Amino acid sequence: MFYIIGGVATLLFILVIIVFKEKPKHPPSRAQSQKPALTSSDALSAIIRLFKNLNFVLLVISYGLNAGAFYALSTLLNRMVILHYPGEEVNAGRIGLTMTIAGILGTVITGIWLDKTKTYKETTLVVYIMTLVGMVVYTFTLNLAHLWVVFITTGTMGFFMTGYLPLGFEFAVELTYPEPEAVSAGLLNVCPQVFGIMFTISQDQIIGKYGAMPANIFLCVFLTLGVVLTAFIKADLRRQKVNGKNPKNCSSSWGLPPDGLAWNSEGVMDRVLRPAT
Repeated sequence: MFYIIGGVATLLFILVIIVFKEKPKHPPSRAQSQKPALTSSDALSAIIRLFKNLNFVLLVISYGLNAGAFYALSTLLNRMVILHYPGEEVNAGRIGLTMTIAGILGTVITGIWLDKTKTYKETTLVVYIMTLVGMVVYTFTLNLAHLWVVFITTGTMGFFMTGYLPLGFEFAVELTYPEPEAVSAGLLNVCPQVFGIMFTISQDQIIGKYGAMPANIFLCVFLTLGVVLTAFIKADLRRQKVNGKNPKNCSSSWGLPPDGLAWNSEGVMDRVLRPAT
């Protein structure tokens, strides 16, 4: 199995080197066309500016709480299931698989929805609330002795918890434009690791002393805090504002759109339909 994983990883590495380019020939949007002229290459300065952005700080904390809770739940899921359903080790693994598959669907669906609607804060907040609802239902139904209920509740949590992850990254890009996405994404990734370690250790101790329900209530409290913090984030969609500007003001080192291309109403480069002669 490890040889297969190593072979696939090596193949992907080679393909990335051969196929991937540093950037496309033409900028995909007005915001991207302006970005090289607006951003600084100094990562430290970018980090300092990001921490002065209150909306981004709130997003980092709320994102960390959500993803950290997901990490802790995934780590201790087997233990909690076996605690209430002794001898169901196989089904415990299947429950984890269900959570993963539902999460894959969640990331795809939320990504498509966000691309179509551009409702960054609204979508993020609704998905966060549904994550909390799923966690509460899971907490109070885990001990009902109905394994099929656990499959449904964990699948629901996986759908919304994992579906929240791409929303967080996209929302961060909007709030921090024109700062480098790598910097904002890096900060978003650090916070869940910290909360994940804290939540996993704390929840493990609570399970050992008081059982699974108090441990899950512990996570519900922090997810509630995450919902509140998300509600206070202002939808300062900086990238969308740039995409809505006059294309004549969008020159950069990348240049204006070439012949045959133009910015559409969403600020994305598209082909110009010429009337037939």
